[in-house]
Amino acid sequence: MSDIRIGVIGDFNPANRTHLATNRALADAAEQLQIKTAVEWLPTLHVEKAGVDSLRSFSALFCSPGSPYASMEGALTAIRFARENNIPFFGT
Repeated sequence: MSDIRIGVIGDFNPANRTHLATNRALADAAEQLQIKTAVEWLPTLHVEKAGVDSLRSFSALFCSPGSPYASMEGALTAIRFARENNIPFFGT
């Protein structure tokens, strides 16, 4: 089994159904593909303050749906980093 580390850019809220669905969808996809994944939510304020160094250890980045982002700058930093460094990226 492979290990893939996915960083989910967004401010996780367990009351937000799309956030729970994101976790479930990533788990279901990993199971279907028979790979091991580690999913970590990255708060946008953290990304804004820590910068791109907080993103370098991820195999892929996913910008979460249903988020009023605490920091739009943090979300855009992650998107820019993925695009400029050929990191697989998916976002809504």
